Amino acid sequence: MSNRDTRTGWPVPERSALATVLGIPPLAAVGLAFVLTALGVFVDVLRIGTVGVVFTIAYVLGCVLAALWVRRRNLFGPMVQPPLLAAVLIPVLVLLVGKSGGGMTETLLMVGAPLVNAFPTMAVATGLSLLIGLIRLIVQRTGPEDALTRLGRIGVGGAEAEVSEPRGSGAARAAGRTSRSPRRS
Repeated sequence: MSNRDTRTGWPVPERSALATVLGIPPLAAVGLAFVLTALGVFVDVLRIGTVGVVFTIAYVLGCVLAALWVRRRNLFGPMVQPPLLAAVLIPVLVLLVGKSGGGMTETLLMVGAPLVNAFPTMAVATGLSLLIGLIRLIVQRTGPEDALTRLGRIGVGGAEAEVSEPRGSGAARAAGRTSRSPRRS
């Protein structure tokens, strides 16, 4: 059975936030946010020595666009990427681009200050990404086999468990089968 609706375009698992727009692969969505965040950090570190307005705009925009544009079935990555991007890109780019001339303490302060200053922006970007992802999961339901409804049927090994029917000879007869075991008297 196809989830494709002829009026709205792409099958639900392949859609972006807009039904008529095909979603991008998860690696492309994470890459989009990565490039915009790196660009924002790079410009601000060169300009003012720490993260600022350019970083804030590029970072939030990249994370929101990734959550909106990714395929519905691949929402997890863009929903959890904002803190990971900030935690990796800010220290790396500050170390590469920043002007270091001192010892260990100065280097730690040079890396730590922008990371601490970026925390409110990271919280906003994470909240927006999670909100967009959750809204998409609820609004773009794929039917009874949706991931949210399947959670109750997933077994310990990660495989879906069959819905069990009542046991006994009555259940076998109800299903059109007969029991091979001898009848009890």
